[in-house]
Amino acid sequence: MDDSHSRENHEQEENELWDLILVTRAAILYQATNLCKQPCMTLTYTGYVWLKELIGEDANPIRCYNMFRMHKIVFDNLTHDLVTRYGLQGSRNTDVREMVGMFLHILGHGIGNRLAQEHFQRSGETISRHFNLVLDKVCDMGKDLIQPTNPQYRKDCIGAIDGTHIPAVVPKYDQIHFIGRKGTTTQNVLGICKFNMEFVYVWAGWEGQAHDTRIFYEAIGRRDANFPHPPPGKYYLVDAGYPNPTGYLEPYKEVRYHLPKFQEGPSPTGYQEVFNRAHSSLRSTIERAFGVLKQKWRILTHMPSYPYEKQVQIVVAAMTLHNYIRRNNVTDTDFEQAELDPDYGYSVDHDDANEGVGASNLYTYPDMAFLCDEIAISLQSR
Repeated sequence: MDDSHSRENHEQEENELWDLILVTRAAILYQATNLCKQPCMTLTYTGYVWLKELIGEDANPIRCYNMFRMHKIVFDNLTHDLVTRYGLQGSRNTDVREMVGMFLHILGHGIGNRLAQEHFQRSGETISRHFNLVLDKVCDMGKDLIQPTNPQYRKDCIGAIDGTHIPAVVPKYDQIHFIGRKGTTTQNVLGICKFNMEFVYVWAGWEGQAHDTRIFYEAIGRRDANFPHPPPGKYYLVDAGYPNPTGYLEPYKEVRYHLPKFQEGPSPTGYQEVFNRAHSSLRSTIERAFGVLKQKWRILTHMPSYPYEKQVQIVVAAMTLHNYIRRNNVTDTDFEQAELDPDYGYSVDHDDANEGVGASNLYTYPDMAFLCDEIAISLQSR
């Protein structure tokens, strides 16, 4: 009985010792975490100092362009407009220019929160909060900038329609809906652009599995999609992946079409090939527009793991900034390259071309078929 009592006392003492050890460890951890914090962002060369150096009067202009993907005058105008027209405000400790600089640097280089913390010497919470504030304001700006204005006609053609895939980060249980043709998760984005490479319409957020034809029918059929239908007698250019109802002109099917095929092969023979080459050359405007968009805003090729709604906003924001730069009448290297090179950003999407034949052939609108032949014969007779 004495041995049993002795064992109980020993176990009790051992339990008390372990309790004491756990309490001591908790106290040490609390002290290290809350009472004796070691400052993390200690560099004197802060993000704000770096930004002022980049946009200063004596700074080499290429530095601002490389870091923020726009020239200083455009940066200043953008900041001014976001403040005066869309209500962006700085905080007690962060100047509004630094907030815009953070946002542009993240979009332009596709960096994550941790790299932005180190670069701007700000906490992760501060980076995230300011990024979200600027993102919302730029998307508000997009409601004004991404819409038809000052239409530019090429005869009766008012623009080109196409889709592009942007990498998407989604939960595992939902990935199957977003896996596109290349086996990766993407969002499918429908866009329309004018012939100066400005976007006049965007519908982002579609699952990568959604085909262009389905998105197109949803866009032209739903009132809430706010689709800019072509005026009577005008039309958009579409490729073989789209139907061709009235107002949407597609190329001849089963006839050589994509520009590289004409560049690498013999000259066009027959009025259908002549038409297809002209159609492809003109429609390449939207390919080049998407090329500039992805070249300038690298986050669109390396999307961080934001909530999906924010990923959709980022696409809209990037297209808004694309239009803003284009409208500021400043020579821009990316746009210049796209204007000089007709193949800039051009991609031959065989999947769209093959699937589009079946989709479009369900019904051919006589008026668009007649217009196609009329233009083709006219081009060949020149």
